[in-house]
Amino acid sequence: MAPRISLLAAPAPAPAHTGGLLALLPGTAGLLTVAALGIALLLILIIKVRLQPFVALLGVSLAVGLAAGLSVTELFGTVQKSDAVSVIETGMGGILGHVAIIIGLGTMLGAILEVSGGAEVLSGRLLRLFGERRAPLAMGMTGLIFGIPVFFDVGIFVLAPIVHAAAKRSGRSVLLFCMPLLAGLSMTHAFLPPHPGPVAAAGLFQVGLGWVVLMGLVCGIPAVLAAWGYAAWIGKRIFVPVPQDVLEAAEEARRAVRTAEKPVSLATVLAIIGTPLLLILLATFSSIALPASPARSAIEFLGHPFVALTAALLMASYLLGIRRGWSRASLEAVATASLRPVGNILLVVGAGGVFGAVLKGSGVATALSDTFHDVGLPVIVLAYLLALVLRVAQGSATVAIVTTAGIVLPLVAGQGLSQAALALIIMAISAGSIFASHVNDGGFWMVAKYFGIPERDTLKSWTVLESVLSVTGFAVALLVSSVVQGR
Repeated sequence: MAPRISLLAAPAPAPAHTGGLLALLPGTAGLLTVAALGIALLLILIIKVRLQPFVALLGVSLAVGLAAGLSVTELFGTVQKSDAVSVIETGMGGILGHVAIIIGLGTMLGAILEVSGGAEVLSGRLLRLFGERRAPLAMGMTGLIFGIPVFFDVGIFVLAPIVHAAAKRSGRSVLLFCMPLLAGLSMTHAFLPPHPGPVAAAGLFQVGLGWVVLMGLVCGIPAVLAAWGYAAWIGKRIFVPVPQDVLEAAEEARRAVRTAEKPVSLATVLAIIGTPLLLILLATFSSIALPASPARSAIEFLGHPFVALTAALLMASYLLGIRRGWSRASLEAVATASLRPVGNILLVVGAGGVFGAVLKGSGVATALSDTFHDVGLPVIVLAYLLALVLRVAQGSATVAIVTTAGIVLPLVAGQGLSQAALALIIMAISAGSIFASHVNDGGFWMVAKYFGIPERDTLKSWTVLESVLSVTGFAVALLVSSVVQGR
């Protein structure tokens, strides 16, 4: 068995690479210059030029590859040898082969849960269970549970009317109800599959999703509890009234789409959300606890993310759709419509894979490894700080995750790290990717406008809330890594 390497130790040194447009700067110095200029160019293109992140990532990947010495043939392959795989094809195909199916299945599952009214049933039951005094906690639990299969922005759209209604009924600040909800949605979006960031990082690091789910819960639950504490504190100090126009428009829209369908049961919603997570976790631990056998093979088959999510999607299609009177055409329309925004996500994730492949193939990543080994900066700390800087600079959590993963991946290659250790590095990256959401983040404006929060108060509430989630999640990952390395 390969020895376990400490996550808190610097990466082992690797040989440097020279050549390319910066040959005047020998060895590691030239490659580090390429890396620094490439990342700076990426940030300028996304932040200042407002270039679409997919185009920016792809263009910078080509520039970095050429500057670091990769030939056109290495980047693109050759026309004569159609079977020759280029760096770009390797990076794009390697990550999308793993990610595309999971994101597609998860998106369709979330859409059926949304349109069927599953979120309303879940939040309504939690409100009755916790009572009016603990309604903010009920909102937090709703965001946490419903955020697993549903993207962040979809969760806001679906659950905001419930927040508005609770705030109006109680006469208290909207912040007291929306901030716990947003904490749950943000945590699941950053730390748990099937959301694009953690799935993409798992694909790049070749980590089983069961380990990502497990470490996501270990790091994410304390983070969201800390965020709920801050939400309760800030919600009592800043009063934001209910935006009446938003509330009235939402109620009108909900009345317009309401049909005579059978009501959704809470048990059905929980079963659909919990089934894929349970199957994936069972498969992960069966490979550890059970000897090789037909039973273990069956569990691992059912727990493969592709199979588990397909099973959950079929359950949702029947239990929330067909059995409640949906036509097959309606079910197909809901699923198809949900996939329209996925193209942009997949392209950005794929371009992040290309960027990582170029860094590895050109030798830039080796130069970075040499440098961080000499500095002595721990890998898990480096992962967090890189993701944090990229997040604050350009706003997108997904871009921050896939870019950081591409940079960090070669630093841990060949280190003999366990799946648990690699999953913790992914958690550090995920934690850094949600730090300090501000005006360059679309989520900031979505929160501010949809809940009627002034920009100054959004900075005091939402921006700080995201920072609490980030710092706490990373602190737990760092703590758990010290246990993992000691085993």
